[in-house]
Amino acid sequence: MKGVREFLENPNPAKPLVMSFHGSTGTGKTYVSSMLIRYLFQRGLQSPYVHHFSPIVHFPHAEQIEQYKESLKRWIQGNLTNCGRSAFLFDEMDKMHPGLIDVIIPFLGSSWVVYGTNYRKAIFIFISNAGGEQINNVTLALWRARKDREEISLQDLEPAISKAVFENPESGFWKSGIIDEQLIDFVVPFLPLKHHHVKQCVVSELVQQGLEVRPSVVQEVADSIPYFPEEEKLFSSTGCKTVASRISFFF
Repeated sequence: MKGVREFLENPNPAKPLVMSFHGSTGTGKTYVSSMLIRYLFQRGLQSPYVHHFSPIVHFPHAEQIEQYKESLKRWIQGNLTNCGRSAFLFDEMDKMHPGLIDVIIPFLGSSWVVYGTNYRKAIFIFISNAGGEQINNVTLALWRARKDREEISLQDLEPAISKAVFENPESGFWKSGIIDEQLIDFVVPFLPLKHHHVKQCVVSELVQQGLEVRPSVVQEVADSIPYFPEEEKLFSSTGCKTVASRISFFF
C-alpha cells in the first residue's frame, strides 16, 4: 500500500497512521493486518510493541465503559512512551461499545506531544465486519452492471461503508470524534472473494499444513464452499474462513 510505505519512509510524519479495514468475514482483513505487522516487527504479533484489543475479551461489560476508557488511555500512553513506533489493533469494531474508542482521540491527531509523549510514528488499525454486507451488495450490483470486481474503486464503496459503519448507532464509531475530526487516513474495503481467490487460499493452506498440493483437492475444497447469489454463485459466502477446516475432509 502506497500510503503505508510513505508513512514508514517519513522520518517525521505529521500524525500517526490510522487505518480502518471493513468487509465480510474471511475476506482477508486479519490476514492483511497480520502481514503488515510481520513486516514491521521481527516477532510479528508476538512483539511487545504490538497491542491487540478485542471488545469481547477486553471490554465486555457496557456498565464499565468509564473504567475501560481510563485503562485504555493509560495502556496506550504507557506503551507509546516505551516505543513511539508501537502498533495498536482494534478488532471487531462493530462490537465495540459506542463512545469507548473516543478516549484515544488525543493520540490520533497531529499534535506534537500528548501527555509528554511524541506518538506520531504510531500505527492504529481498526478491523470490522461492519459494512461487509453493503460492500458485497455494491460489488454484486456493479458486476451486474458489467463492472468487474477488479475495476471497483473506493469511491464506488465509500457511501455504503459510511452509512453502514459511521452512521450506525450500534457501531463503535457511532457519533465518534474520530470520524467528525477525520482522523482515519485510509478506509480499506475488503471485497467478497471469487472462486479463484478461494482456490489460492486452499493452496496456501495446504502448503502451510505441509500437505501435497493436489489440483483435484484444491478444486474440491473450493467447490465445497457456499457461494452467492444462489443463481450465479459468484462470491464466497464465507470468504476463506472455513478453508482450513474443510481440507481434512478431502485428504
